[in-house]
Amino acid sequence: MMINFPFWAIAQTPNTASNTIDQSPPPNQVDQSAPPNLPLIRPLNGNELRGIWLTNVDSDVLFSAQNLERAIKRLKRLKFNTLYPTVWNGGYTLYPSKVAEASFGVPVDPVPELQERDMLAEAIKFGHEQDFAVIPWFEYGLMTEEGSELMRQHPDWITQRKDGSHVFLHGERDQHRLAWLNPAHPQVQKFLTDLIVEVVNKYDVDGIQLDDHFGMPAELGYDDYTIALYKKDHFGRLPPEDINDPSWMQWRAKYITNLMRKISKSVRAIKPNCLISLSPNPKDFSYKKYLQDWYNWVYLKYIDELIVQVYRDDIDNFKRELEQPELQEIRLKIPVAVGILTGLRVQNVDMRQIKGQVKIVRELNLDGFSFFFYETLGNRDASFETLLFTPAPRPDLRNIASS
Repeated sequence: MMINFPFWAIAQTPNTASNTIDQSPPPNQVDQSAPPNLPLIRPLNGNELRGIWLTNVDSDVLFSAQNLERAIKRLKRLKFNTLYPTVWNGGYTLYPSKVAEASFGVPVDPVPELQERDMLAEAIKFGHEQDFAVIPWFEYGLMTEEGSELMRQHPDWITQRKDGSHVFLHGERDQHRLAWLNPAHPQVQKFLTDLIVEVVNKYDVDGIQLDDHFGMPAELGYDDYTIALYKKDHFGRLPPEDINDPSWMQWRAKYITNLMRKISKSVRAIKPNCLISLSPNPKDFSYKKYLQDWYNWVYLKYIDELIVQVYRDDIDNFKRELEQPELQEIRLKIPVAVGILTGLRVQNVDMRQIKGQVKIVRELNLDGFSFFFYETLGNRDASFETLLFTPAPRPDLRNIASS
């Protein structure tokens, strides 16, 4: 589904519902990129997560078996070790899904390039042939396009604002009309859990990944179902008018946490060694904006790998985010890597900036990085070869503290 650029990849700022590039301070005060010819630093234990997201937006890598096989062989040559192919985008699966078909009648995204094939099976086959970990990425999480068949058939699954509205406009021309599934609704919980369980059951995956969309914007939760649930728990009182009321935030956040618990428990019951990866925004932004309490999920053992999206073009802001104490603390419990932006259709990212950010990740002894996204590697293979100069195994729960 080629629909412009991924809007959530443009600043983690309080006034947006997306993970976007931080444009402050002003350009004339920003170190836009690291200097060339950086000394390259390796993790002391030799392990490094080198991931890349494969998307169906502004990229055709998933749209034929030939494209996939060619891309994966290229990534092997460049010494990556982890693939995150999207399998849930816009309210449709990108693989043939009996769960989706039973829920809203459409087994796979209706774009022609995904018909008569199983993209995920191909990605796993080609990836495993090249010794990659293949971790399907449920990119949309609790989000859906407003016009999706899922929303048309289940309007009661959608949550809303105080004024009754539910649409979020994104894109250069507000062309993306998005809505959010209600994490407190039991049918929503069952659908998303069943979708993930289906992938774990049906495919030889190394893990599954959720991201910042596995949450709910803090302005939502005023739909009839959630209000009735809140009143039942609070002696008939209505939810607070203030969307940032601490108790109201905590009450809604617990339903997202409960859903994470169900998913974790279900996955581990089927395949105990299946990795559960999360790629959220930084901790405070995640909770305040999306009611996503991932810090506690680590201690509850719901997730096995964290890739924090830090899409910043100011090197000092980037480093400051990675120096937050919770990342160094959690680093002793599970692998902690960093999501690094390598470009967008509407924005080029200089290779010097990418190398500078990788250098900081290594200097801070974090567990690696994942690049967003494949198509933006561009014609820069020689530069990536100098950055990923020798093969490295993925970090895992057995070796994270061995450095």
